[in-house]
Amino acid sequence: MSGVGKGIATASIGKILSARGLSVNLVKVDPYLNVDAGTMNPTEHGEVFVLDSGLETDQDMGNYERFLNRDLGPEDYMTSGMVYKSVIDRERNLGYGGKCVEAVPHVRDAIIERFERAASVSNSDVTVVEIGGTIGDFSNALFIDAARVMYMRHKGDVVFVMVSYLPVPSTLGEMKTRPTQHAVAALNSYGVQPDVIIARSTHALDKKRKEKLALQCNVEANCIISAPDVDSIYDVPLNFEKDKLSDALLSALSIENHQESDFGEWKNFAAKMHDGSGTVRIGIVGKYFDTGDFVLSDAYLSVIEAIKFSAYTLGVKPKIDWLNAKEIQDGKLGIGELAMYDGLIVPGGFGETGIEGKIMSARFARENKIPYFGLCYGLHMLVIEYARHVVGLENANTTEINPDTPYPVIDILPEQKEKIARKDYGGSMRLGAYPCALEEGTFVREAYDGAEQISERHRHRYEINPVYVEQLEQAGLVFSGRWSEGNLKEIAELPKEKHPFYIGTQFHPELKARPLAPHPLFNAFIKAAIERSSAK
Repeated sequence: MSGVGKGIATASIGKILSARGLSVNLVKVDPYLNVDAGTMNPTEHGEVFVLDSGLETDQDMGNYERFLNRDLGPEDYMTSGMVYKSVIDRERNLGYGGKCVEAVPHVRDAIIERFERAASVSNSDVTVVEIGGTIGDFSNALFIDAARVMYMRHKGDVVFVMVSYLPVPSTLGEMKTRPTQHAVAALNSYGVQPDVIIARSTHALDKKRKEKLALQCNVEANCIISAPDVDSIYDVPLNFEKDKLSDALLSALSIENHQESDFGEWKNFAAKMHDGSGTVRIGIVGKYFDTGDFVLSDAYLSVIEAIKFSAYTLGVKPKIDWLNAKEIQDGKLGIGELAMYDGLIVPGGFGETGIEGKIMSARFARENKIPYFGLCYGLHMLVIEYARHVVGLENANTTEINPDTPYPVIDILPEQKEKIARKDYGGSMRLGAYPCALEEGTFVREAYDGAEQISERHRHRYEINPVYVEQLEQAGLVFSGRWSEGNLKEIAELPKEKHPFYIGTQFHPELKARPLAPHPLFNAFIKAAIERSSAK
């Protein structure tokens, strides 16, 4: 089933193999026909994770980078839409020499080429490919068939790992293996036999069920790995190693030149994660929460993880609350209730829903000296609020929401206007890593340890309007970061003597935060939140 933990299992496999001294690359396959993840609704699919290259990808790519502690490239992500588009473009250019182009072999072979290119570009010892979807899906059948062909072409060099859920019905109180048996049978129908089964469940797998699965699924008992629910996803690699998953994989791949597992830094991080002594309460004022009767936090996954990394590093545990901007705007959530928080974050987003609630939150944080961190859209809210209530530009706004605002303090990038006019939405924003010069003597310059220039990832169409920069500066707002190659302001802040932490960034710093390398701006934000908590 979806959401069973394939992405975390893949990231954890990468981690445990790298802990054995191997260079590892991770590749994600999304079987949908979107060319990339950029045009999908966050409440439907979760967060869009942007690579340095600017490619908009699935949130699993973020987990990959966080577990491996390194950047991944555009070769490491593919969708059915990408593959089909490349095949059709090639056919239109007579790349197939006039042949009848079909799903098999042409699309399948294009998939294999992408798998092999990802491995070649990374030059890694092992490449781990996650095929999204579930066994039996029509949409991922060609990817599984491509993997089968690779298995035949590279005998002894390809291993199949299947992640399957073993339910424990509450009325029975017994773990059931039959769904996994059927899943293996379905996989066998593709001509694929799993070498390893990762058995996800609420409970650890016992010896009896390992033996039963081994017999019924033709998998060695030592290759059936127990994967019970754990407190944190960052415990998963350590949990896998309790069942000696890396030994099973190295044996199956006939890899002999490797070291003993070295989880030193990772174990230190895990210890901090569990041992934090204090608590900071962080409110995330967003709008991508509603999914029927449930709350979906996946739309802000990288923000949540970035908060955790910095909090754990600083010896505290974060308590994160979801604050619906629409409820603040409508008065269902009283603005005064924000005073209970040690820090407020307004993350990225698009559209007008809840915008006034976000502006109200920015104002309350400024006036009550609550640490405020605005990410992309959160920067826009900061600037609009300051323009309205400090500069006195009544009805200042972003042209994204009100094209006729008398004071367009946030406006669309000039090169974006033509793209919007022709409805060129896919992959056409300002995307990926751009350099940013930091002004001397500012809060952010200090947070980045005095760095003159940084590189951060972007995903937006609208920017601070240069026409209003001077007015905003004269009223006390400091623009502490700018795009090195253009006249774009990337960071706004209030000086320390005016506010403990009031910062907005046009970029998304959360995309580069990692367990072993927490982001400096999130570190500074959590420090300010700890100080507020202590003062309270």
